[in-house]
Amino acid sequence: MSLVLLANTCSHLQNASKARLGLTSIPSTSLHLRLALALQNAGFLSTVVRGGQAPPPPHLLLNHPTPNNEAAEIEPVTQENVASRRLWLGMKYWNSEPVIEKMQMVSKPTRRIWMDTEGLSTLVLGRQSGYVKGLRRPGECLFVTTDKGVMEARECVEKKIGGMLLCRVY
Repeated sequence: MSLVLLANTCSHLQNASKARLGLTSIPSTSLHLRLALALQNAGFLSTVVRGGQAPPPPHLLLNHPTPNNEAAEIEPVTQENVASRRLWLGMKYWNSEPVIEKMQMVSKPTRRIWMDTEGLSTLVLGRQSGYVKGLRRPGECLFVTTDKGVMEARECVEKKIGGMLLCRVY
């Protein structure tokens, strides 16, 4: 798991939302896919679509059926093109303001921060736990990678699962 690539992704998504982009792409890795799906479940992204270098057709982004009931032509993954695969993310805006205001890493490549359920519950309640400040802003989410995938911190507390803190988004 490369936290350097994840740090680049966090800054890219923050900059894309400030630039008011409707669609952006990030490299397709398993960690990026799990985080993007967690961001979509939390309401920060509208769509997550795997694709190549070119953006996917609009009907795939809008979850509409394909025109004329034809199968969507998605480029198959081969050994030659696996390195050029991208995740295309639909950015969300509310009242002309970006939903992702700030996205920053909690664990760094040089210092990874792991928490058990007690530490996570302290953070969710808004208090500091170790080096990490609690969740205090409305709508702020903290994403944790666990054995069960990438989850939001409140979900980890409900399921009594600990893990490594990835990033916080508000």
